[in-house]
Amino acid sequence: MVDPEVFKLRAAELIGVGHFCFSRGWLPATSGNLSARLDASRIAITVSGRHKGELDASGIMAMDVDGTILNAGCRPSAETELHLMLYRRDPSIGAVLHTHSVNATVLSRLAGDSLTLSDYEVLKALPGIETHETRLALPVFANDQDIARLALEVERTLERTPDLPGYLIAGHGLYTWGSNVADARRRIEAFEFLLECETLTRSMTR
Repeated sequence: MVDPEVFKLRAAELIGVGHFCFSRGWLPATSGNLSARLDASRIAITVSGRHKGELDASGIMAMDVDGTILNAGCRPSAETELHLMLYRRDPSIGAVLHTHSVNATVLSRLAGDSLTLSDYEVLKALPGIETHETRLALPVFANDQDIARLALEVERTLERTPDLPGYLIAGHGLYTWGSNVADARRRIEAFEFLLECETLTRSMTR
């Protein structure tokens, strides 16, 4: 059984992230999905089709990491398996966030198989990076309506590069995660800053 106090706390955190990301233009309309771990086998996740700038408690539901819905009448995002795969494979992951910013969407269409971010100071906000003299190759996956197939492709990449802090889906957006909601939000902020820098650099050096 889900602890109601834990669910209430995680829901409040996800609502806060939804409002923040919408205010920054990273979650337009009803795009994106946000989740947080409740315990070893259950998560809280945004209900499908909810506007993240208007998110409230009714827009957060519970399910287990095998995909069983724990709130009758609620439906999670079609992309939920991309969240569940991460929680199943790594018990240290406490939150997964997916945004649809303009920069992530545009760069993911231009970058090919990966987007390289290098020599930015803010790279040090990401785990395991201690110097700006770093090259981070962020994978870009082709968009796919078969989410189970896409999740398997992402998982295979993570098996080869287990320290990867995030990835892009072409024409779609950014996925990243962290040990808790606050940690994942910091990664979102770092990535979105880096993606904006990369967009501006490319536009000014054409």
